[in-house]
Amino acid sequence: MMPLIELKAIYRHFWVGDKKVDVLKNISLSIFSGEMVAIMGPSGSGKSTLMNILGGLDRPSGGTYKLSDMNITALNDNALAGLRRERFGFVFQRYQLMASLTAAQNVEMPAIYAGQNRNFRRRRAESLLASLGLEERKDYLPSQLSGGQQQRVSIARALMNGGQIILADEPTGALDSKAGHDIMLTLRQLCDQGHTVILVTHDATIAGQADRVIVLRDGAIINDVKGTKGGITAIPDCREPGFNMPLPLRSISPLTWFASSSTDALLMAWRVIWARKLRTFLTMLGIVIGIASVVILILLGDAVQDQVLKNLHSMGTDSITIYPGSDIGDEVFQRSLTYDDIPLIRKQPWVQAVSATVSSSERVRFGSRDIQASISGVSSDYAHLFELSFSEGRFFTDAQVEAGAQVAILNSSLRRRLFPRDTDVTGKVMLIGTIPVIIVGVVKEKPSTGEEGLHIWLPWTTVAARLTGTGWLNSVSVKLRQGADGAESEKKLTNLLVLYHGRKDFYIRNSDTIRKSIEKTTGTFRLFLTLIASVSLIVGGIGVMNIMLVSVTERTREIGIRMAIGARARDVLLQFLIESILVCLTGGAAGLLLSAITTQVLKHWLPGWDIHLSVSSMLIAFSCSMFSGVISGWLPARIAARQNPLVSLAHE
Repeated sequence: MMPLIELKAIYRHFWVGDKKVDVLKNISLSIFSGEMVAIMGPSGSGKSTLMNILGGLDRPSGGTYKLSDMNITALNDNALAGLRRERFGFVFQRYQLMASLTAAQNVEMPAIYAGQNRNFRRRRAESLLASLGLEERKDYLPSQLSGGQQQRVSIARALMNGGQIILADEPTGALDSKAGHDIMLTLRQLCDQGHTVILVTHDATIAGQADRVIVLRDGAIINDVKGTKGGITAIPDCREPGFNMPLPLRSISPLTWFASSSTDALLMAWRVIWARKLRTFLTMLGIVIGIASVVILILLGDAVQDQVLKNLHSMGTDSITIYPGSDIGDEVFQRSLTYDDIPLIRKQPWVQAVSATVSSSERVRFGSRDIQASISGVSSDYAHLFELSFSEGRFFTDAQVEAGAQVAILNSSLRRRLFPRDTDVTGKVMLIGTIPVIIVGVVKEKPSTGEEGLHIWLPWTTVAARLTGTGWLNSVSVKLRQGADGAESEKKLTNLLVLYHGRKDFYIRNSDTIRKSIEKTTGTFRLFLTLIASVSLIVGGIGVMNIMLVSVTERTREIGIRMAIGARARDVLLQFLIESILVCLTGGAAGLLLSAITTQVLKHWLPGWDIHLSVSSMLIAFSCSMFSGVISGWLPARIAARQNPLVSLAHE
């Protein structure tokens, strides 16, 4: 009959500096399914090391270990984790329960790593606790339970996935005599139900209650006898179907594992974070400030760009402005643009509107008020070209331009200065220099109209004839038809005027070129602001990484418990990575909320600016939070995943 567990010539040694220390020497034994075996010996005899090898927490230095005829010594770490999860159940001397979880949640842990669904886990955990007399204590934390109750929770956890083999390390060592007696009675009942129970003890009375007692001394078996309770009358075959009635475990795909594990890891991560609220909040502050800084500066960069482009738009979109001279400051060709250029340009098919500009500066008077103002003589197309709107009246007409009519348009600033109390100024007569003009309109105030200060617009024919007396223009503004290419139109216009003038005695400013230049400049400025803000986000990420590293150190024993009950390295990595991501995402959400509040404040401080939280800014915040969480948590998670479960369990 084939044994359940078979050890042949097992050795285990450690190196202490250059010195080799032999802990187990030539251990050979067989344990059959349904046996209750006690491994007994004095301190330092190697009994705990032997049990660690039996439970897959440690590897032998030599020899062969078979479980149900499967060679355990050849398995990798993930396969050993699978065995601990599906075949073994550990009962530790110090209970090894997770302090932040309730009794039921502690019992559920092995089934989480086995991929069992939440409802099934909860029902089974409650059933196991009820069978051990802890039905009323299922929602208690370990700190609220007595030692005996905690050990029963540990037994329930060992049975969660079936617990074919129960490994109990000094199960009564930390208990009083009554609690110890109850635990031993429970282990005996489990053995009678078909579980294989292997317990480690130094107490001969406890060992005597087993079916077999294996005595170790100095790493070697010196005795293997029956206990005082006697052996089982018939050794069952461990291959018999359904003998131990193990919990049926699901075979799940990697995608299903990831979805299920992520959900459970997220819930556990939230419990950990909630248990350390103040520390998490202080750690999160760096992410909150970093995300808020990035989002706010991006919003401000966008708002600045929009404002500049809006101002450019108010000066005429899809427009080209022609100036006299080969470049700025050229006095030789200051008179190169003439009235004859206007009809020539207007005839071009890609031109929608043309306005000449003749500039001057004059004293303007109304009643007792006398003010210096800027004068622009323009065409009737000027209002359309620069998209002017009016609070009073209208712009002058083509007929008035042709006739050189003495009509004027005021900007809002000049209207307030000359007519502070009047409700309607259209039709009033004022003096520009010595020339009387009739006010026909007032331009509505805009962020920029291409002219600043106190300004008046008149027909260019009126200005040229009555104010400046010149035969040349200060500039010509051209609005292109919709769909016309700005660069191509500029080239055509240049060729046209060079051909007409016989030389290039003018220079051109293209609004499309200016717009692209402004977009490039503001884009660079925005990137610069974002990089500055990113520094605070990096600092916040380093803070999260630091606290996660501290958390790994503080929770070393917890990592050992997780691995002992079947967690793989990837389970531990996912757990700590999700904790880091959750901290950063929560910080990101808080940072986004802070950004929203700041946005409302900025709207109040900067009226007229288009400042709002866009979908792109929210996506940037989410992406930055996620990225910070992954980067900050990866190193601590890797360190946690590479822990040795045996060393971690021994960590104080």
